[in-house]
Amino acid sequence: MYRLRLFAIRHAGSFEWIYQRLESVMVALDPVFSRIGYNRVERPVALLESGIKGVLFDCKMCGQCVLSSTGMSCPMNCPKELRNGPCGGVRPGGYCEVKPWMKCVWSLAWDGSTRMKGGHKIREVLPPVDRSLKGSSSWLRVSREKAAKLREAHEASRTAVAQAFPEARAIEPAAAPLADEPASAVNREVLKK
Repeated sequence: MYRLRLFAIRHAGSFEWIYQRLESVMVALDPVFSRIGYNRVERPVALLESGIKGVLFDCKMCGQCVLSSTGMSCPMNCPKELRNGPCGGVRPGGYCEVKPWMKCVWSLAWDGSTRMKGGHKIREVLPPVDRSLKGSSSWLRVSREKAAKLREAHEASRTAVAQAFPEARAIEPAAAPLADEPASAVNREVLKK
């Protein structure tokens, strides 16, 4: 398991690319997940996620995956479970003070982040772990949030024209008339402005 974790960190750029593709597929599947129900989809997706990430990254399924920010090195593998690190106890050579045979998770994270396009994210301070999300799928949660943002942006662009011209909407009829509008159909107050 430890060797696979080191392999994933050495190939962090490739795993970043794979994750971005997976995320776009999950976002595209949002209408399907919404129809089925996210509660029903949660368990199978979490099982799949646990299997894949457990083997490759020794994932602890905290529900708030930050592998894309930490060079594919899971901070939950730190004996102290530090979400932002490294701590002050890193031994010479980058080894952990608690488990001296193991490289510090955070020194590996810095190494992995140099191999990623989004490696600058390691400098961002991460929020503390929300223990209530343990065991849930972070893939599903993140893709659901991104799909919601895309829907909001799409809806905002659809209504932008209508919001920009409220007077035009009040004056213009719903469909182009073939004959002159009767006097009772024209809003005279709007025309006076």
